[in-house]
Amino acid sequence: MTLQDVADAERYAPLVAVAIASVFALIGVVWVVRFLGADRMMRASMWMAVKARWGWRRLARAQGLSVTDKTPTWVASLTATDNSKPPRSRVLTPVLKVKPDRWGIVARANCLPKVGLEEFQKAAPHLANAWRCARVSITPGRPGQVVIRGVRTDPLTSPTEHVPTGREPEDLALWHLGVDEYAQPVTVPLKDVPGVTVAGLPGYGKTSLINGFICDCAPSPRIQFAVADGKVSTAHEGDYADLTGRLFAFVGDDLNEANALFKRLVKLRRDRSASIKHVLGVKNMWHVGPSAAWPLTVLIIDEAHTYFRDYKGSDRETKRLAALNADNARLVEDLVKKGRSVGILVILATQKTTGDAIPTFIRDVCPVGLSFAQKTAEAAVAALGEAVRDWPDANPIHLQDPAYVGVASMALQGRPGFLRIRTPYVAETDAAEIAHTTAHHTRDPQTLLDHHTPARIDLHKNNDDAPETT
Repeated sequence: MTLQDVADAERYAPLVAVAIASVFALIGVVWVVRFLGADRMMRASMWMAVKARWGWRRLARAQGLSVTDKTPTWVASLTATDNSKPPRSRVLTPVLKVKPDRWGIVARANCLPKVGLEEFQKAAPHLANAWRCARVSITPGRPGQVVIRGVRTDPLTSPTEHVPTGREPEDLALWHLGVDEYAQPVTVPLKDVPGVTVAGLPGYGKTSLINGFICDCAPSPRIQFAVADGKVSTAHEGDYADLTGRLFAFVGDDLNEANALFKRLVKLRRDRSASIKHVLGVKNMWHVGPSAAWPLTVLIIDEAHTYFRDYKGSDRETKRLAALNADNARLVEDLVKKGRSVGILVILATQKTTGDAIPTFIRDVCPVGLSFAQKTAEAAVAALGEAVRDWPDANPIHLQDPAYVGVASMALQGRPGFLRIRTPYVAETDAAEIAHTTAHHTRDPQTLLDHHTPARIDLHKNNDDAPETT
């Protein structure tokens, strides 16, 4: 390097310093503008992200998430002059990238030799303490990376309200349930699902969950709803009164009317089974998806025990009611076991899904089950299975506190154990508005089928022997 080069470097050094300072100042201004424009929750998360990022190196070393590397770098090897002096060791810490959101932070950290997923998971409680988080989760990210989720407040005890957009959902095969205990969205795939069970004590969120599902899907003509509500007598009372305009059928606690509705839907199931190959060109509706002409038909049975109760007694009326409910169970069993491939979904809601409320030959065929608060371990096991005993934190018997109204436990496919979910509340006025503005989409699926079925297919004959895809 010549003297001229040194002089040039000294001349431009202030300009380089000013440029670097300007870049940092611009970044600071952008951050301040974003901070001032954010709400209270987002501001707290932004501060949390700054503290986590700047204190990470020291925290990682304190928690054993660092590695001492005694191998000299290639620069050190080239510049070494004293061979007797051991190379200077380096302490490596995982690179951390942090982003804030309303609930806390989402960070991505690179793994190091001997510092991987297991080591991060062991350190999760200590990270939560250091960052003042309600909880921290560690999950695998891309190869060689982990995702760290820290939430400042507990999403499960923070009630949320959902305002339906009134827009047709992009995918009817996904049910957006809410957020989990780390504020991550939870969805349930409904494709090829024959039935869903929803259990829980009264007033803890069963009907609100179903109402939200109806409101989100109502703007689409590719889905139609029928409701049997066992706790009311007419459509003008109860939790579904504001939604009746978007229901093609509704019955209350009258067992004869419910039996007639179930028979009507079983006939639809048989007619669809007989004609699906000719109308859709496939044996399974989900291969092409629901359409306005062949909509996904959802039967919601609320307070399901009303229609399946086993009446005891020898008098004529009791025997009649017992026979009627036995027939109801047979018809709903038909829908659950044979309706999946033709686009019929059954959602059964009741306080507890024990065998006396929902017959086990129906309940055990439903692959998706949720449970809000329960009083007894027996009810929790009936709703979620024996495995829930091994996951005490997610057991619904611990959701009886009023702070957990709207929180449900469920097993989610692809994830071990059980998940707790905060389901959002949909205001009655919003539900009524959605039902009113989407009422023109309401159609009877049987009428649609009769209209689009070729005349050469006789749907009104007995189809018991017709080939079916179950």
